[in-house]
Amino acid sequence: MPQISAGLLLFRQRDGQLEVLLVHPGGPFWRNKDLGAWSIPKGECAPGEDPLLAARRELREETGFDVDGPFTALQPVRQAGGKIVQAWAAQADLDPSRLVSNTFTTEWPPRSGRQQEFPEVDRAAWFALDEARVRILSGQTPLLDELVTLVS
Repeated sequence: MPQISAGLLLFRQRDGQLEVLLVHPGGPFWRNKDLGAWSIPKGECAPGEDPLLAARRELREETGFDVDGPFTALQPVRQAGGKIVQAWAAQADLDPSRLVSNTFTTEWPPRSGRQQEFPEVDRAAWFALDEARVRILSGQTPLLDELVTLVS
C-alpha cells in the first residue's frame, strides 16, 4: 500500500492575481535546491487518521499556522516516489515571515556520528501560479491546475 501524505494548498488573491503558499524543506539535503523542490505543507497520514485533520496538523507543525477553512478536497496526486498526496484547498492570507517549524534530528555530515537538528521547513513564500509551477515538486503540479479551475 502506498504511503499517504495529507496537505493544504493555501491560496489568496493579491492585486487580482492568484497566489499559493509553498514551503521549502529544511535540512542539508535541500539546502541548495530551489526549483522543483518546494511543496505544499504536508506530511504523513497515519493509518486510520482523518486525512483532513492530518493536513491541518502538518500545516501547524511545519509553519506554526492554523487555518479554519472552508476546505475543498482536491484529487489525490501520486509523486515520483509513489507517495500519494491528498490535499485540500483553502483560502488564507498568512505572513511567511512568521513561520515557526518543528525540527528533526539527523546524522550530519553523513557517517560522522554527529547528530544535528534542522527545521522541517526552512522557509515559506507566496508565489504567483507561473512561479509556483517551476518551484513546486512536479508531482504536485496537478494540484495547482485543479485550484485554477476551482477559483475561476
